[in-house]
Amino acid sequence: MAQIYDFTVKDGKGNDVPLKSFSGKVMLIVNTATGCGFTPQYEGLEALYRKYHDKGLEILDFPCNQFGKQAPGSNEEITQFCTLKYHTTFPQLNKIEVNGENADPLYKFLKEKKKGLIGSSIKWNFTKFLVDRQGNVVERFAPTDTPAKIDEKIAGLL
Repeated sequence: MAQIYDFTVKDGKGNDVPLKSFSGKVMLIVNTATGCGFTPQYEGLEALYRKYHDKGLEILDFPCNQFGKQAPGSNEEITQFCTLKYHTTFPQLNKIEVNGENADPLYKFLKEKKKGLIGSSIKWNFTKFLVDRQGNVVERFAPTDTPAKIDEKIAGLL
């Protein structure tokens, strides 16, 4: 049976990022978009990152253009937008699909571990998965769940 640390993803430049490099860390995995009503959540994600990164939090940001084409542009353009507008310092990974036959294998795994209210499909951008230090997917949060709302849960895992 696959574990989260078995997966390797790509960073925004196409380099391999083995998730085993995050072993022992708490991970918040998020599919994002730059033109979404939830895009201001980048501010909250950055606040969590600055508050908890030194204590072991990693944020894995996967831009996704599947929902209303709200993440247009290249990986580089998306990163520029986020750093200039929201001053993000957490790394952005490669733009991916999270649903359908071309869904990234990591997201297939995450959806299988924690189903949402409408089954396993991702409903929209800014769906969040929280992973503990042992690599267990402990909770799934809806796009409407703000980063501030999950602060306490992250703190509890750190």
